[in-house]
Amino acid sequence: MSAALSTQPLVTAPQLGQLLVASRKRRKLTQAEVAQRVGLSQNRISYLERNPGELSFRQLLSWCSAIGLELRLGERDAVELKNVPEW
Repeated sequence: MSAALSTQPLVTAPQLGQLLVASRKRRKLTQAEVAQRVGLSQNRISYLERNPGELSFRQLLSWCSAIGLELRLGERDAVELKNVPEW
């Protein structure tokens, strides 16, 4: 059995991009392999890794599935909300 997976709180788009790249590399997948699984071009995958704020929700869900991530949403503690950047 594999070790328990850790969760990664995300509050900014750049954090999402970093997580997608790190997860892809940890699974030893190329951008081209992810592109094929998601139904996009390798160039688009490269662009979206650098500009994750432009990912559609559908693309994000497909991408997470392709690289073995699970998307979860939950409420943050009040203490954490004090440090949330304004959009």
